[in-house]
Amino acid sequence: MLRGMTETPEKSPSEPLERPDRHERDDSADMERDTIALPSHVAGSGTLDRLVETARDYARQAASENTLKAYAKDWVHFTRWCRMRGADSLPSSPQLIGLYIADLATPGGKAPALSVSSIERRLSGLTWGYAQRGERLDRKDRHISSVLAGIRRKHARPPAQKEAILPEDLRDMLATLPHDLRGLRDRAILLIGFAGGLRRSEIVSLDHGKDDTPNSGGWVEVLEDGVLITLHGKTGWREVEIARGSSDQTCPVHALTQWLHYARIDFGPIFVATSRNGLKATGERLSDKHVARLIKSCAREAGLRPDLPEAERVRLFSGHSLRAGLASSAEVDERYVQKQLGHASAEMTRRYQRRRDRFRVNLTKAAGL
Repeated sequence: MLRGMTETPEKSPSEPLERPDRHERDDSADMERDTIALPSHVAGSGTLDRLVETARDYARQAASENTLKAYAKDWVHFTRWCRMRGADSLPSSPQLIGLYIADLATPGGKAPALSVSSIERRLSGLTWGYAQRGERLDRKDRHISSVLAGIRRKHARPPAQKEAILPEDLRDMLATLPHDLRGLRDRAILLIGFAGGLRRSEIVSLDHGKDDTPNSGGWVEVLEDGVLITLHGKTGWREVEIARGSSDQTCPVHALTQWLHYARIDFGPIFVATSRNGLKATGERLSDKHVARLIKSCAREAGLRPDLPEAERVRLFSGHSLRAGLASSAEVDERYVQKQLGHASAEMTRRYQRRRDRFRVNLTKAAGL
């Protein structure tokens, strides 16, 4: 039986937000305004208007919601940068973009310098922003490409990797969860995320059945030997097989079925919020931010990496820590780990392996030395 079926309401912490100025609000409105419309020489009709709305809906699905939000913020930042320097963001100007990314790499004042990967992401956001306004940004133009090449040469660093959550760490994290409905849900999230090598967005996008909701990212089938997840993730459709574990305490299939049973979920999103009194599940799908907060809080409560200050310990762990933990601890042929994580190449899988026999294949001796 479940104990202590009470919990505080699940609310996102309220953070003070800087009020955008009028120009930024205008830019945000422009970004939200769809650019897909009827040609000017075509007369509108009810049928064509409905097709325009349908086309706009499909266009919104061209990238993930988080990606579109990031691109919108990139555009707002760039237009503000232009205004502060008396420049116009339109039409596109490779010379101006070159100056912009140079300022991002070595900013004046108190603004922190961005990493090379962040600058490249900003460029992707600006390319998208210009495209929404009927403009083309040529990233291969010498005013952009040569500056970016110099930034890479001078400032590039190996990517900072998140700490892997290994099986012993995961057991300690599970022990910190309460024995109530929320604890059941969070236990299933951690175990399914680890055993499936899932991204946090993939975890919360799952539905109970196929076509349950329009925003579904996949669905689950509970079979006798495990769980089969059909997933539409970052790299496309794939099947993820999660077999039963050696004990109920750490079995992801057992954790998931317990959550589904006590939460009475037989349709729609699997991982949802709970009511104020903690006695039942709501129909509200959790945000992927919940997974990140859950991992950080459990890692802190479990005392992982006690050799580091608390603030630094919390920064070490994220949603990718579960994927890195599976890749680092599963002692099977590498190709099976690659398939589970949905990687297109073995090299990408190796980036997730925090502990492995790097010199198992000895090319020096194989060459006769």
